[in-house]
Amino acid sequence: MSSRIIKDISDFIFVEDEPQISDVILIPGSSKWEISKKAADLYNQGYAKYILPAGKYTSKLGRFPNERITNELYAGEFKTDFEFCSSVLIKNGVPKEAILCEDQSTNTSENAQYSRDILNINNILVKKAILCCQAFHARRALMTYIHWFPDTIIYVVPSETQSISNENWHESHTGVNRVLGELEKCGKYFSDFLVSKLE
Repeated sequence: MSSRIIKDISDFIFVEDEPQISDVILIPGSSKWEISKKAADLYNQGYAKYILPAGKYTSKLGRFPNERITNELYAGEFKTDFEFCSSVLIKNGVPKEAILCEDQSTNTSENAQYSRDILNINNILVKKAILCCQAFHARRALMTYIHWFPDTIIYVVPSETQSISNENWHESHTGVNRVLGELEKCGKYFSDFLVSKLE
């Protein structure tokens, strides 16, 4: 694969913004502790008043993958993505009252849609939001949350996970599979969003 194509794919997939003061920090469902740790750091630095971790578990697995937790500090028996993310947040100094609950979604689109509904139920107006996600998931997460939060400015503040980064993804089978898989999913998600607007 040519260096030009690798760069173009990297620039598209690996979105990253400087964090700005926002109304909420959003976390798509995940078993990766690094994401919630980053969100906790941002909260503790005063970037937002609330954090909203989303997720029941991935529909593909049908349960929360406790065996995939890579840091013993955050190990445990969790039933949902939300429960795991909340545990990491609390262990890093985020008070329970700052954590909003969404524990029914099973994919990225539902993560965003149900998070929007929770914020609406709590009468929290979100003009700006920080989105914490895996680095290689950044573009699809951003596209999805923009779809469900069309009037919100979203800043993507990702975390490197699974040893996959903007610089090295093309050097391993896992990186190539993850990143090109995301490229494919971006097309599928965006196609669904566009078609829904045409109907």
